[in-house]
Amino acid sequence: MTATRPTPIRLYVNIDHVATIRQARRGSEPDPVAAARWCEDAGADGITAHLREDRRHIQDADVEAIAAQVRTVFNFEMAATDAMVALAVRLRPHQVTLVPERREEVTTEGGLDVARDPRALASSIERLRAAGIRVALFIDPDPSAVAASRALGAQAIELHTGTYAHHPGEGPALHALRHAARLGHDAGLAVHAGHGLTVANVAPVTAIPEVEELNIGHHLVSRAIAVGLPEAVREMRAAMHAARTAGR
Repeated sequence: MTATRPTPIRLYVNIDHVATIRQARRGSEPDPVAAARWCEDAGADGITAHLREDRRHIQDADVEAIAAQVRTVFNFEMAATDAMVALAVRLRPHQVTLVPERREEVTTEGGLDVARDPRALASSIERLRAAGIRVALFIDPDPSAVAASRALGAQAIELHTGTYAHHPGEGPALHALRHAARLGHDAGLAVHAGHGLTVANVAPVTAIPEVEELNIGHHLVSRAIAVGLPEAVREMRAAMHAARTAGR
């Protein structure tokens, strides 16, 4: 009997954290657009950037340049506001991932509240999809959020791995991710994951067979201080491939 080949898993690199360093001095370096090219050269499957409403890291000019210059695919993270939807429709990235935002948070602290204003959220998704943009929702690994994402018209979900990152290994957080991934896949949704993932904790998430894409940023930029960004990307890809191949 021929062994089943594991499904490949994509690595999208979030370059927000490069822009965070630049914005510390409001200068021109390091350049997140150049960082995106380095990541692609090192084997990244896509580039992710989150244009926050308060513009704390990624700026409008960055998004314009990334959309024009990316050679793989651009995953545009944004809040579901009229202004952001209009910008996405104009730029036409490969994918938009709708995420929650709170001005006082240091980083995204949880998944999108898909039950808060479903009519407005469905309208944003419809506008994006009508422009030919693939739409994902960043959600907690909760069965009700998975079901709601499908009902709202999303094509993909990104499961928030923050709780797992704080409590890695076997346990309730990993079990929740596995269950939500299975539900999403069975509902016809593409399943992505991200937040707080590192080389040390990525293997169990990578081994979830329904997960087809990881979005990772902070760890790669942190690791780049020691080994450089291209090598950090290569290390992560190697860890992901090993875990996927081993199925654990």
